[in-house]
Amino acid sequence: MASLAEIRARLAAAESNKGGQSTGGDNAIYPHWNIDEGQSATLRFLPDGNAKNTFFWAERAMIKLPFAGIKGEMDSKQVQVQVPCVEMWGDACPILAEVRGWFKDKSLEDMGRKYWKKRSYVFQGFVRENPLSEDRTPENPIRRFIIGPQIFTIIKSALMDPELEELPTDLLRGLDFRITKTSKGGYADYSTSKWSRKESALTEAEQAALAAHGLFDLAEFLPKKPSDTELKVMKEMFEASVDGKPYDPDRWSQYFRPAGVSAPAGGSAAAAAPVEAVEAARPAAPATSSFDEDDAPTATAPVVKPAAGGQNAQDILAMIRARQNKQNI
Repeated sequence: MASLAEIRARLAAAESNKGGQSTGGDNAIYPHWNIDEGQSATLRFLPDGNAKNTFFWAERAMIKLPFAGIKGEMDSKQVQVQVPCVEMWGDACPILAEVRGWFKDKSLEDMGRKYWKKRSYVFQGFVRENPLSEDRTPENPIRRFIIGPQIFTIIKSALMDPELEELPTDLLRGLDFRITKTSKGGYADYSTSKWSRKESALTEAEQAALAAHGLFDLAEFLPKKPSDTELKVMKEMFEASVDGKPYDPDRWSQYFRPAGVSAPAGGSAAAAAPVEAVEAARPAAPATSSFDEDDAPTATAPVVKPAAGGQNAQDILAMIRARQNKQNI
């Protein structure tokens, strides 16, 4: 398990660099987003079972591809497919390679935000105070938590506080974290969430559960790294999405598919991210609140007025690529 100093060093290095499957049906994921407005849940985070991980969380980056329905289905509603961003593994993402250039034009910035990667973070620990009336709780009380960027910023900021002497995950001198749900602009807001100021040890029951069940290796709950073939499929799906085309199950369901679409008989679908089913159940947030990636580019070019009558997806994609071709000449 990494020390607090090692975590601080890694976080500081990350900030410096910026400057320059289903859930398995085990009900292990705690749905903190379901607590009522004005209520709080108290969590106690635990270390990652993978000793090679400096942090006590695993980062997940996904790209959401919306489609205008499903090909061949009448009156099909819009569907969405999530694909992993390979920047999680330090590789160049073919989708972001194209989207990144959109931010050079103010008129395309909203389109860029739509297709930019969305981060979430997988934690594990105990739920010490639970305001939810859950129909079924897992036998293993060590739950997994899917934390969004807003809450994660609060968690990370406290770790850099020089007055913090012990890791919050320390079994004897750790700290609880209280997630509080309020609302802002009609949407859920967690900005008042905070760490406890009082240290506490794990209870005897919690220590017994830890001894009996052990810790999760959080990397096991991330999507698998796409193969070269899957990367080509992702790029093809991205282009179809931007063009406003429907999702084509005959071409893509073997690799990536939206909820409700089955894998083809005899096919082997790409491993889905473990929290995908949970996120699908959440109400969609507006683009302005769901997009809070601090490493996204910003528009620098003057605003280009759209042509009369507006622009469809094909026009936008053609315009983007025409500009990129000019830059490469």
